[in-house]
Amino acid sequence: MVTAVLHPQEEKVWWVFLLEGIAAILVGLLLVAAPGATLLAMVVTLGIYWLLTGVLELVRVFTDRSVPRIWSLLSGIFGIAAGILVLNHPLFAKLVLPTTLVIYLGILGVIMGLSGIFGGLAGGGAGSLIVGVVNVVIGFLLLRSPVAFGLVAPFIFGIILLVEGLSLLVLAFRSRGRTA
Repeated sequence: MVTAVLHPQEEKVWWVFLLEGIAAILVGLLLVAAPGATLLAMVVTLGIYWLLTGVLELVRVFTDRSVPRIWSLLSGIFGIAAGILVLNHPLFAKLVLPTTLVIYLGILGVIMGLSGIFGGLAGGGAGSLIVGVVNVVIGFLLLRSPVAFGLVAPFIFGIILLVEGLSLLVLAFRSRGRTA
């Protein structure tokens, strides 16, 4: 039996784990039950967030000297542009954002895999070599059909959130039991 080691501070805030678990389960259920509609709502929320943070970054240009103005200006302009683009074309963004994420993960998988392969060949051992090959294969699979994987990504993230949410509930009740 594996027992989690909780810090005293974690035991005091067991309810935070409970709330995070409930939120993860709710979003996970939405993504599994209605991935398209849930993803659309999330994309619109992301568009609003980008628009608002872009405006706030432009305000920062004139109020905050701790960051070079050019970075706040560029961040503001790109944030506003991304927000407007997503809000004007939410269905397009619903397809493009997961596909872009899949392409990013595919490229990352290939890079990590090649690093593992080279590390394994340079004396890192067979484990590093095998993991590197697996990462390269997964990366190329993702890059071979990013749109298809982008379409199933919400469903997969929903399942991941369900597992994470259940794990957080278990953690919450375990830590609550220790403080009671």
